[in-house]
Amino acid sequence: MINPKTTIKELQELIATKQISAAEVVAYYHARLKKHAATLNCAVELFAPSEPTKNGPLYGIPGLIKDNICQQGHITSAASAMLKNFTAPYEATVSARLKQAGAVSLGRANMDEFAMGGSGEYSAYGPTKNPWSLHHSPGGSSSGSAAAVGAGLVPWALGTETGGSVRQPASFCGLTGLYPTYGRFSRYGLIAFCSSFDQPGPITKTVYDNALIASQMSGVDRHDASTIPEGPQDFTKNLTGKLPEGIRIGVLRDSLESAGVDETIKASFSQAIADLEKMGAKISYIDMPNLKYGIAVYFVLSRAEAASNLSRYDGTLYGARQHGDTLREMYVKTRHDAFGKEIQRRILMGNFVLSSGYFDAYYGKAQQVRTMIRAEYAEAFKSVDVLISPTASTLPYMLGEAERDPLALYMADYFTVPNCITGLPALSIPCGYASTGLPIGFQFMGPAFSEGLLYQIAHAFEQQHDYHTHYPTAFME
Repeated sequence: MINPKTTIKELQELIATKQISAAEVVAYYHARLKKHAATLNCAVELFAPSEPTKNGPLYGIPGLIKDNICQQGHITSAASAMLKNFTAPYEATVSARLKQAGAVSLGRANMDEFAMGGSGEYSAYGPTKNPWSLHHSPGGSSSGSAAAVGAGLVPWALGTETGGSVRQPASFCGLTGLYPTYGRFSRYGLIAFCSSFDQPGPITKTVYDNALIASQMSGVDRHDASTIPEGPQDFTKNLTGKLPEGIRIGVLRDSLESAGVDETIKASFSQAIADLEKMGAKISYIDMPNLKYGIAVYFVLSRAEAASNLSRYDGTLYGARQHGDTLREMYVKTRHDAFGKEIQRRILMGNFVLSSGYFDAYYGKAQQVRTMIRAEYAEAFKSVDVLISPTASTLPYMLGEAERDPLALYMADYFTVPNCITGLPALSIPCGYASTGLPIGFQFMGPAFSEGLLYQIAHAFEQQHDYHTHYPTAFME
């Protein structure tokens, strides 16, 4: 009755018609996690199944929550030795809302430490593996969330994104992933990396399922002053399977002409463009010259905010503490021993660009270019309704490749970083598979508050293809 391909929408119908109970659904996925999670290293802790809130729209639908989102009474470590003993004293708003809607959390998903990384390898718990190939990265930083959904171990998972950390792993694992308009979802209860970019986002197998989860997460939160002052939204209401009449879609020209984009990805993306045009979309090609500075802007601003946010973890009030004979020695040993390599790299760079001699040259300039990129998006959306591009410029990389060339890892976020800089929403969905079987994704980007439109277009595209029905055979049992 249930199998790894069963969607949330199908589970809702099975539970509503009493063909299966909510308890049986939860038990099924809990058993799958116990059987397969260790192979993928996608979960750092599994929870005993709990009684779901009855009659909510997500009643009995289990999932995983990224380890930097607080779940009251459970360890929330951000996959770092620094927080290995931190028990969350309260529940994050997005997690609480899903549980109030009847969803059940079955554990904590593995991730790159403090959400810093794009490969799932920078975790104190070890690297996460891609369910399509255990030798490849599932993407990051929401690596465990994507790997678990990709293998059908849960039908949904929560991730967080700062510069591609939901969409890129969704692309690498053949899934749907959303970065919302900044402020659409509450950040209350998220362990901060880069506060002006960070947003939680759902990862699912289908567009409908993603819209359903996002609907339950949305709405203003009195605990987070940055949330949009509006009530919950229903992002599923316009999922008719048809494109909006006269929809104008702009293709980022760089995505087809740049030498940095893998040729296999270009081929799948070109086919997606042709398919959208056949469906009735008006296609045009857009030049956005300042997007090439997106990576540099993100590099400076994210590391500056990371250095500031992580300065609290010094062995005094927060996190782990190493013994030292002096206060300085205690600081140094604590931060050296409890932070991983990637965290240390980013803190060093962040403190450099914030230093008095370089603040204007780097941080100040980056903020100015951020404004230029925001203006460029605004200009583009005068002539098109949405923009599209590949989600990632590369196919999933081999495990170990990122550490050998960290700069190449950063550059892989070329297409996901710019909208995060400006707080605009984007949705990644699958558009093909390489000859090796590895998934390929592309993304729809829109102006602020256009999530409903992005879901409508993506759902229409999905209904014309079977990419979302593919599953890695190794995890079908």
